Amino acid sequence: MVKTFLRYKYIILVLVLSTFSVRALFHSGLPPTHDGEYHVIRFYEFHKVLSEGTIYPRWAADLNNGMGAPLFNYVYPLPNYFSSFTHSFGFSFIDSFKLNLIFATIVGSIFMFLFSRIFFGNIGGLVSSVYYTYVPYRFLDIFIRGSVGEVWALAFFPALLWSITKLYVEKHKVYIPISGLFLALVVFSHNILALMFFVFSAVYVGLMALPTRDKKFTANAIASMLLGLGISSVFWVPALLEKRYVRGLDIFNFKENFPDIYQLIIPSWGSGFSGGAITNQMSFQIGIGNLFVILLSTILVIRLRKKLRREIFFFLVSFFVVFFLMTRNSIILWDNIPLLSYFQFPWRLLSLEMFIVSFLAGFVATEITKAKIFPRKLKSLILAFILLVPVLTTLSYAKPAFYHEREDNHYTTRPNFISGTNSPGDVFNTIWAKDIIHQIKSFEFEKGVGEIKISKKSSTSYDLKIETGGEAIVRSSLMYFPGWVLSVDGREEKIFPDKNGQIKFVVVGGEHMANLRLNRTNIQSTASLVSIISALVLVLFLVRNYTIIRK
Repeated sequence: MVKTFLRYKYIILVLVLSTFSVRALFHSGLPPTHDGEYHVIRFYEFHKVLSEGTIYPRWAADLNNGMGAPLFNYVYPLPNYFSSFTHSFGFSFIDSFKLNLIFATIVGSIFMFLFSRIFFGNIGGLVSSVYYTYVPYRFLDIFIRGSVGEVWALAFFPALLWSITKLYVEKHKVYIPISGLFLALVVFSHNILALMFFVFSAVYVGLMALPTRDKKFTANAIASMLLGLGISSVFWVPALLEKRYVRGLDIFNFKENFPDIYQLIIPSWGSGFSGGAITNQMSFQIGIGNLFVILLSTILVIRLRKKLRREIFFFLVSFFVVFFLMTRNSIILWDNIPLLSYFQFPWRLLSLEMFIVSFLAGFVATEITKAKIFPRKLKSLILAFILLVPVLTTLSYAKPAFYHEREDNHYTTRPNFISGTNSPGDVFNTIWAKDIIHQIKSFEFEKGVGEIKISKKSSTSYDLKIETGGEAIVRSSLMYFPGWVLSVDGREEKIFPDKNGQIKFVVVGGEHMANLRLNRTNIQSTASLVSIISALVLVLFLVRNYTIIRK
């Protein structure tokens, strides 16, 4: 055991420190966060459809007053799959929410260590990991915002850059599928951060490839990116191309969410929303420890400019560029660069800032260990101080204000949680839906008389027995959305939305067996096929190159 500990002591320390950072999540109950209650409902709805045999759920049947909503066509799926996995072992959806945050934090800490270790060794990797774990924005995401998707994206982003760097350093093609897999996981985790991290990763690849004109590495990196985008196309392609079928997605105005410079620098903490009352507004601080690292990094870069690795200069410049983009002074760029407005909140760039600073923390630690002006004991004290700064200055943030001691049914059975579309402002409703809709029976006659019986149903399929004396119009409580298909006595029939956006169809007189089901649209089918083919390519590529390594 002693030998094992000594061999893996740094990884063990990373595990211990990262687990300690989320110790408050092991408490019973649900922390009160901005998104936590939304996620509990999403987990429940997603698991319900998944349990019915739909491998990639897109429809949440119980939402919108039971009329359904295409929620999962647009919402990142990885946290939902993870919660379904943990729920299958008996964990509640509330506990699954916390387990998402716990495991994502630990995974991110490990990969930050592995990435930074390539440049700075074990000590530098450990320091980078601590700074990546103990940073105000991470605790804001966990205990104030409850953004499981962002925390998972923060977990796989350093994994992506680790695998790309290994591809550059070791030149082995096994890292092409690995990099592709990690990019796909970033996209599945959070689509907005995925775009942010993808752009940064592309610039990072260029930084490594251009000075040496390494065409082989560039080609391999592009292949890995295409592979990752291909695997994740089942999510991002329909979310992008079918965006026109829903309304209200652009409810946030980035111009109202620029933090003031003092908010980025001066420590503060609140549980309110962005743009709310300043006395309780959520924190946008970069963090005392992080600012300390930037100060030391700047001094070291000036002193070592002739011997400086280009990666260090790139990360330091990136910090100030990102800092500028978070301030109102950059509004002209936000107005004229379309991709920036997609981020919604300028302060969301803190996700990138925390990664940049964590990398530079490893650089600072390495330079201190190499410095000849300090005796060994003093070096150890300085390193210990650098490690303790982020921990001691953020521990007070690593806990919720209190816990809701509730069970899942508190959310899954109450109309106030499921009557909407499970999002602020009830977005994700279809463009055919009206603002006020009166609930009706699942199926009823709008015109004509007769009887309608539901013989079998699931979240996305209804078997009906319809009897009517003459031509009739049947109205369903289900919201119309492309993909809903009606077959009557084995023949496909037309459906259309009524004035409220609910499904209507016509039947002739007599007795009929009908089925109304939600199929994949052409876009969804094509995207799914691309994902399957890309996944098969990844597996074949991985197996082939792994076999070569073993030989």
